[in-house]
Amino acid sequence: MKSLQVRKLTYASLFLALALVLPFLTGQIPEIGSMLSPMHIPALLCGFMCGWPWGLAVGFIAPLLRSVIFGMPAMFPGAVAMAFELAVYGAVAGIMYRLLPKKRWAIYAALGIAMIAGRVVWGTVRAILAGLSGNTFTWAMFLAGGFTNAIPGIVLQIVLIPLLVMAMEATGLMLNRQKGNKAK
Repeated sequence: MKSLQVRKLTYASLFLALALVLPFLTGQIPEIGSMLSPMHIPALLCGFMCGWPWGLAVGFIAPLLRSVIFGMPAMFPGAVAMAFELAVYGAVAGIMYRLLPKKRWAIYAALGIAMIAGRVVWGTVRAILAGLSGNTFTWAMFLAGGFTNAIPGIVLQIVLIPLLVMAMEATGLMLNRQKGNKAK
């Protein structure tokens, strides 16, 4: 059991490092770099692979740590809202992957539910932060930021995440469904 926890910690650390580094790669494509949502991928994968607590932690820490170290995304409101969004991505992906049947369609279902839940939380947090700072966050801003501008990232996630999860399943790397795992 201790070995499983050490492996989860190791993989979660890897996903956190990827979340810090991937934006540098996509930032080289100014037209769509930020639209690819590179930090979302490691948070989702961590939830699938290591389970909801690890996905939640990596998702929450990654944007805040990246903001402190590199100044991007801006801490307020960007990194704060993203922290809640990515935490929900990792947590919901991990929970749904564990609860749904071990079928390929379940990977897509878990991913879709996580992506929708994360975007709803992002919009809610952005609205709260806007209200606290005396600004407004409209329905149009939510749709643009959460969906319209994010279409390249949404497509990338729908294509890439299930393929990576299936590859990790095939190689036996998935820790979220191993025997003796009590969702720790």
